[in-house]
Amino acid sequence: MKVGEARQTYNSLLKSYNEQKFKLAGQRKELKDKIEHTEDGANVYAEESATLELTYQAVQDKYDEYKGYMDQLMEQWDAKFNEVVAGQQADAAKEYGEEMSKLMKVAIRIMHGDIVPLKDEQKLMEFDSDLYQMAKNIGAMAERMEKKRYESLWDDEEKKDYEDPVESADDQEAFANGPEVVSVEQTMESVDIG
Repeated sequence: MKVGEARQTYNSLLKSYNEQKFKLAGQRKELKDKIEHTEDGANVYAEESATLELTYQAVQDKYDEYKGYMDQLMEQWDAKFNEVVAGQQADAAKEYGEEMSKLMKVAIRIMHGDIVPLKDEQKLMEFDSDLYQMAKNIGAMAERMEKKRYESLWDDEEKKDYEDPVESADDQEAFANGPEVVSVEQTMESVDIG
């Protein structure tokens, strides 16, 4: 089972079990009031009280089992999500460093009075117009007989598609099969006080 499917299944189960626990807690409170306001209420309602307590405990136990599995599943999901995000951040940092290196080379070339492609000048101007202007001013003052002509440092760039970390985390196989899926109704029906 994929993690995303398991998360959906067990989240739904946890919700139904939690709702049932809330209902049973209300019934326990009502029964406690009946016991307190009835003569010999503890004996009169003993069987009903025992059944209600066992039912509540069965629902609580199943809830705890599902919650434990879900906690482990979320740890696995978080690990994969963080792995994908970290990889993307590393790529972005590397690309940023490469971009900065190119921009500095363009500025230096302009400062030397060399001829650089218009595309490269525009990239530098968009990045830092003050640095561009300073490089142009220094380049104009450079007295060089022979100017170098350069090819653009930027290839025709294609936009990189990044993996969606949520999709990647959901799409991996769950670390283990989850507990058997049992509806809250089945759990309540399984209570036997005999």
